[in-house]
Amino acid sequence: MDARIDLLGLPRPKLSAALAGLVDRPFRVEQLFGAIHRRGVSTFAEMTELAAGLRVSLAERYRIDGLPIATRSDSADGTRKFLFRLPEGSTVETVDIPDRGRHTLCLSSQTGCALACRFCVTGYWGAGRNLTSGEIVAQVRALRWGEPPLPPQMNLVFMGMGEPLLNLDHLRDAIDVLSDDISPRRITVSTAGIVPGIERLAGWPRRPNLAVSLHAPDDERRTELMPINASYPIAELLAALRGYPLERGRRITFEYILIREFNDSLRDADALARLLRDLPSKINLIPANSDPVLDKRMVPSEATAVERFQRRLMDRGYTATVRRRRGSDVSAACGQLRAAGREPRGFRGEVSW
Repeated sequence: MDARIDLLGLPRPKLSAALAGLVDRPFRVEQLFGAIHRRGVSTFAEMTELAAGLRVSLAERYRIDGLPIATRSDSADGTRKFLFRLPEGSTVETVDIPDRGRHTLCLSSQTGCALACRFCVTGYWGAGRNLTSGEIVAQVRALRWGEPPLPPQMNLVFMGMGEPLLNLDHLRDAIDVLSDDISPRRITVSTAGIVPGIERLAGWPRRPNLAVSLHAPDDERRTELMPINASYPIAELLAALRGYPLERGRRITFEYILIREFNDSLRDADALARLLRDLPSKINLIPANSDPVLDKRMVPSEATAVERFQRRLMDRGYTATVRRRRGSDVSAACGQLRAAGREPRGFRGEVSW
């Protein structure tokens, strides 16, 4: 294991503290930060603006080399999935979704997920450790400065492996670093509804966009899909969201997976509309993505049902979009990322519907 300090995920104040004793001038710290995050250098030797002796000393104590890409899978629709191998051997997956010249990176925050949502392959594999802030930043860095390099104006969504709000300290440092070049308005954090995490996130002076996985308009069915609902039921979750500060023009996104003949009726659409009526919100409808490890009933709603559901929400005054399926041929679509190299935990019990 490399004992050198990883500088990739350190915001400026923490970077300055880590370098104390070797680099004690603020402009030098700024040079280092800029070289790492604006030029994408991967070795201190490339920082020719620094004295040769200082570069050698930095390389002895610190590292900025990021994470190696173990595999890359290219979808027919242009989506790319990357598997990163971590120092202890565990892995995470990251997805690059291109769309008309702009790229959205779907980032992971943990090496697995303990929440065991029934529609999520990551949850089927079970819990993993938190990623460090450097490992989060490294995902962006590898793609931003890869072959070919990506344009800097990209969107970042924490919708990959793991529950971001169970890794808030590292998430905050990573976002502080990434938002130096990417506006927080282009960064979205998605949560299954961790109420204490939402309350902590609400106190950040600069907040990313917030997306909340809802997936059912009542506690019974939401708990069936998402066991975390037993700890933070819908009423408690919505109460926390009502207290969440939103700048003018910003809304909370509610993600709603449409599962055939489970939560896709017009009655469900009406119940969802009533539930969110006092929240500035938009609704992202996601036809379920099947996978061999998931229950055979986890299948997408019929296209006509999706259209009816969307139309009913729009008639009720909501902005309702349908997420296009991207990367499903390489298991890169929503809910399909998995922890490679270890045995899955599986789900406890059977679904009842």
